[in-house]
Amino acid sequence: DVRLVESGGGLAQAGGSLTLSCVVSGITFNDYAVGWFRQAPGKEREGISCIVNEDATIYYADFVKGRFTISRDSAQNTVYLQMDSLQPEDTAIYFCAIPLIPDQAMCTLNTGLYEYWGQGTQVTVSS
Repeated sequence: DVRLVESGGGLAQAGGSLTLSCVVSGITFNDYAVGWFRQAPGKEREGISCIVNEDATIYYADFVKGRFTISRDSAQNTVYLQMDSLQPEDTAIYFCAIPLIPDQAMCTLNTGLYEYWGQGTQVTVSS
């Protein structure tokens, strides 16, 4: 079975940093893109960033460019999301996900194309 487990969430002050981890099992890790998403209360889930093949292809949503950095470690089957300059509006549950179709060249922030999801980790940023 495909399994994704997020960790690293918590409470941060505005301007602070957190690093999220997503450990993936049950698939051939290098065959798939991995995406990070978030969902704030009362809002739709939105894409943050995705990565393919050890930084070969990376996309960021405009609202995190310059603040968040995605990376992956194939030896650990893990994808990270380094979040700097956090703001209260970054408060949300953060999820990692894998698409249904393997692709070693491209990834997308379209939530509808992701099949497998972790349980999420809460990030709360205080002002």
